Amino acid sequence: MTNNVADHHPGNSVAEGNHEGDFGCSLVELRNLMELRSAEAVARLNDSYGGVQNVCKRLKTSPVEGLSGNPTDLEKRRQVFGQNFIPPKKAKTFLQLVWEALQDVTLIILEIAAIISLGLSFYHPPGGDNELCGQSSGGVEDEGESQAGWIEGAAILFSVIIVVLVTAFNDWSKEKQFRGLQSRIEQEQKFTVIRKGQVIQIPVAEIVVGDIAQIKYGDLLPADGILIQGNDLKIDESSLTGESDQVKKSMDKDPMLLSGTHVMEGSGRMVVTAVGINSQTGIIFTLLGAGEGDEEKKVKKAKTQDGVALEIQPLKSQEGVENEEKEKKKVKVPKKEKSVLQGKLTRLAVQIGKAGLIMSAITVIILVLYFVIDTFGVQKRPWLAECTPIYIQYFVKFFIIGVTVLVVAVPEGLPLAVTISLAYSVKKMMKDNNLVRHLDACETMGNATAICSDKTGTLTMNRMTVVQAYVGDTHYRQIPDPEAILPKILDLIVHGVAINSAYTSKILPPEKEGGLPRQVGNKTECALLGFVLDLKQDYQAVRNEVPEEKLYKVYTFNSVRKSMSTVLRNSGGGFRMYSKGASEIILRKCTKILDKNGEPRVFKVKDRDEMVKKVIEPMACHGLRTICLAFRDFPADAEPDWDSENEILSDLTCIAVVGIEDPVRPEVPDAILKCQRAGITVRMVTGDNINTARAIATKCGILLPGEDFLCLEGKEFNRLIRNEKGEVEQEQLDKIWPKLRVLARSSPTDKHTLVKGIIDSTVGDQRQVVAVTGDGTNDGPALKKADVGFAMGIAGTDVAKEASDIILTDDNFTSIVKAVMWGRNVYDSISKFLQFQLTVNVVAVIVAFTGACITQDSPLKAVQMLWVNLIMDTFASLALATEPPSESLLLRKPYGRNKPLISRTMMKNILGHAVYQLTIIFTLLFAGEKFFDIDSGRNAPLHSPPTEHYTIVFNTFVMMQLFNEINARKIHGERNVFEAIYRNPIFCTVVLGTFFAQIIIVEFGGKPFSCSGLTLSQWFWCIFIGVGELLWGQLICTVPTSHLKFLKEAGHGITKEEIPEEELPEDVDEIDHAEMELRRGQILWFRGLNRIQTQMDVVYTFQTGASSLQGALRRQPSIVSQHHDVKNVSSPTHVALSSVNSTPTTSAVAAAAASPPAGNQSGECVP
Repeated sequence: MTNNVADHHPGNSVAEGNHEGDFGCSLVELRNLMELRSAEAVARLNDSYGGVQNVCKRLKTSPVEGLSGNPTDLEKRRQVFGQNFIPPKKAKTFLQLVWEALQDVTLIILEIAAIISLGLSFYHPPGGDNELCGQSSGGVEDEGESQAGWIEGAAILFSVIIVVLVTAFNDWSKEKQFRGLQSRIEQEQKFTVIRKGQVIQIPVAEIVVGDIAQIKYGDLLPADGILIQGNDLKIDESSLTGESDQVKKSMDKDPMLLSGTHVMEGSGRMVVTAVGINSQTGIIFTLLGAGEGDEEKKVKKAKTQDGVALEIQPLKSQEGVENEEKEKKKVKVPKKEKSVLQGKLTRLAVQIGKAGLIMSAITVIILVLYFVIDTFGVQKRPWLAECTPIYIQYFVKFFIIGVTVLVVAVPEGLPLAVTISLAYSVKKMMKDNNLVRHLDACETMGNATAICSDKTGTLTMNRMTVVQAYVGDTHYRQIPDPEAILPKILDLIVHGVAINSAYTSKILPPEKEGGLPRQVGNKTECALLGFVLDLKQDYQAVRNEVPEEKLYKVYTFNSVRKSMSTVLRNSGGGFRMYSKGASEIILRKCTKILDKNGEPRVFKVKDRDEMVKKVIEPMACHGLRTICLAFRDFPADAEPDWDSENEILSDLTCIAVVGIEDPVRPEVPDAILKCQRAGITVRMVTGDNINTARAIATKCGILLPGEDFLCLEGKEFNRLIRNEKGEVEQEQLDKIWPKLRVLARSSPTDKHTLVKGIIDSTVGDQRQVVAVTGDGTNDGPALKKADVGFAMGIAGTDVAKEASDIILTDDNFTSIVKAVMWGRNVYDSISKFLQFQLTVNVVAVIVAFTGACITQDSPLKAVQMLWVNLIMDTFASLALATEPPSESLLLRKPYGRNKPLISRTMMKNILGHAVYQLTIIFTLLFAGEKFFDIDSGRNAPLHSPPTEHYTIVFNTFVMMQLFNEINARKIHGERNVFEAIYRNPIFCTVVLGTFFAQIIIVEFGGKPFSCSGLTLSQWFWCIFIGVGELLWGQLICTVPTSHLKFLKEAGHGITKEEIPEEELPEDVDEIDHAEMELRRGQILWFRGLNRIQTQMDVVYTFQTGASSLQGALRRQPSIVSQHHDVKNVSSPTHVALSSVNSTPTTSAVAAAAASPPAGNQSGECVP
């Protein structure tokens, strides 16, 4: 290795020619080579390079040993070919975020109002002193006072600035957190390479050109490369090409492997030829300039859905931005009505916004009319030109009051509360081993009503060991003594296990003394290797004898085959194939079995049934997985056709059957009990056989003795839910899923069907929200379809992680329970905040509105409103959104999709407290001056100084909000609102902080806040009235909600009636609302026809006295099927309405005609 680093130019700006000497091919040549596909690529490889072996030579690497791992050599490769790292898109600067925060409509309206107000305060009209302009200039105004007109405008601007900075800072810290999360995932992603002949795992960023990487099923390729050796390799290149078909890769047909693509099947080794920005994924990014946001978003849709393989997908940082967008533009229908909460919030915000707009418009109109009528009508003054500016000033003041009402009506704190609550939860969930990839997954989890869990690794420890075996006609209940097994059978077992398993699976010595040996790679294979070691044999020696290059053909394990086979060429000609797989599958293909002398004897169907009964079922009932080992010899004369798998995998000879145990995790039964208490159904979906699955489900507590739950196998499940055409019928599925607890021997499609069926189902009183756990590549579709997908952080493949919303860093089911707790907490935090915020809003709007209409001047000034609304609410959202969760959250049922955000109890609290506050404020407003013996503040002239009267009103208002904030901590009508308040230091700080800030505002706020200082006794009265809130709260608790029938809930999710399930056809992302209306029309049309028809029947029955009941009855099923199959109806206009003057049978036929062909399920077409 020549390490002439001396002549190196620093950096990557190295001229191509320089390195011809060092490596036999330049960066550009390799890049051009990687752009070719299939036959072209093979031709170019052979012509220009003389095959892949020569490429390795030129890159100074060995296909078997790999790179030397010498640091100088690695550094040099980075210099020449670049690093395996794509620089992420630049984060938004703080100023950009400020600019985005300024786009808020309410803030824009406020800014305009403030600027107009400022402009007018500096403009002194000439005719200002004119008597004729009415009492507008009345009042004893000295110079200083009139000069202070600008303060209001300036104060509004100032508060707008504060709001913008708070929002921007929030967004900024959120993005920063997100990037932290990114880099964490990035560092955790490792890949297997060979260096110095050792197989090691290195972080993806450290891969260099020339590395020999080992690839296997479930990997996401981190760099471009050329295949050196492969077994049955199939790759999903849809992330680059958009083609969904899997591409077969082989040395002679298509050896090019591209970064960002997924290995769906098989295994192999490749030499890395391009990394980072020179890889195919990298090139796409550089074309995009990694900056033009829009294109990048498009790519994000086309490419993997925001990859975990962050090294190659800086798209992830885009995710952060997408989330921001989502926060801001809540109203856009998200792609998959993903977040239940966001849907509800959006609808609520729109409702409140509309109400606020109407109120503010009415306020302005009333004020203007009152002024105009009073000035020009009652006092009969002429409109003088020199008075115009003064009138305009009045109008601007009215406009500002109107805007104030609007500002108060719209809960600005809401998006903030949601963001804070989610960000806080996500941060805390990291400690509970939940790595949240999509913010909204966190609150969706709180609504989960069903969890479909994998068995292996999630409910069990994923540490497999062989505990029973059936060898040579003998069933051993524990591991047999090696002496007891004939050497030739032993030899077959050792070879069958050592060779016919991925060479990446191995057993390493324990890390700590006295610990268990470490299992690396596929756990089932590790169990078999462990079995070989227990038989005192050495599998590594066999592997050294038969290296991977010598394997003639490998059929790797996949979810369809459920078996794996490896073919070796014998030295004397002919072939031998070793197979292993699920026992019921392999035994079906065996025609012989080795007896106790090691001789093959015939194995008939009845022998097989006997064996299933005597050996396999007893093993399975102990919760063991049964694996069968078998082999087959092919004669030397003719080479078999390796592509016809069914023929190859037949006529096998069974060597042994082993039972593998995977113990249940000790903490799982408890966690499942918690879920069941919390109203969440846990279902187990596994590939194991039904007996094993049932045994494990009973141990976990998913199946309880004495309850009639269903355990189905995949085949049976499909038979029950599909019609003759093989399509899934939702109606059939609805009969099954509520009772189904275990689905065994299931394929990934079954899992997807089940999840989709439960989500789309409308039986039961609420729609289901489904969480799914998965670790394998095949779980991808189900994880994506689910409302929340959990992927396993340790055992999970990259593909699964990428499809998921939350990654369980410890692969443990208990972490899911934690996620449920946090999710419910988020939901409750937001409800708490809403309860507080809406009370403020209702009161403030009514006060501003009535005050403005009666006294022509809002008792709460714009700046005071802003203080209450923006600042207090911002902090309140911080205080209420950071309440830590408690175990008691797991004792209630989930809310589901259509439970309203604001329950009856909350509505009672909001209105109850509003009544108290309004009573107090109006009393103070219209009688306060008598009570406190001060001057009245009503009807003060335009620029008069602030009065004590209105200061007391403002101060009392704020005090009541402060104490109501403590009330808002409980939303389910609990009495003790102080419970565990010390556990939330943020809350205590905020309440005290706001209190002190209020003292400063009142005593020193002066003109800008329209406040004048208060005496101590006045302060005590204000605080006393505030404390009254707590007592009043206890009073409200006493009124039972059930008696208040008139209370409406608000902020519903999308209800069942609004979404007929036909509107969600398979795999449609966007919901087309026009189409929805049309469908709805069709359904109404049908219902209408049905009603007409039933009425006709009734009329007819009365006319003839004949029993046409039969016709009506027969129509019942047809109604149901219409509901489900509206899709199949072309034009339902041909329904015969002839039943008036026809016989009952015709009416039944008419009914049948009205019902679309539902696969003739209920047989209703036969009259």
